Amino acid sequence: MQAEAITEKDREMAKKCLECFLCKRARNKQKGLAFLLVKKLESGLCPLCKAYEKIYGRKAHEPIPGIDNRLSSE
Repeated sequence: MQAEAITEKDREMAKKCLECFLCKRARNKQKGLAFLLVKKLESGLCPLCKAYEKIYGRKAHEPIPGIDNRLSSE
């Protein structure tokens, strides 16, 4: 079974997910209300999160590997 082709629209939507306040906070904190919301709703309702998963191969709430994801406000 072949994977779907990645379109320019998918790339734009994944970029918006990277900039999304809730998704960014969920990736950085890995706990709290934002994390729970994104984890439960991402692939079911949000087209931006679906595009993020398609482009990057990981869920929108999962931390980006190789980057210190902790927010400096802790």
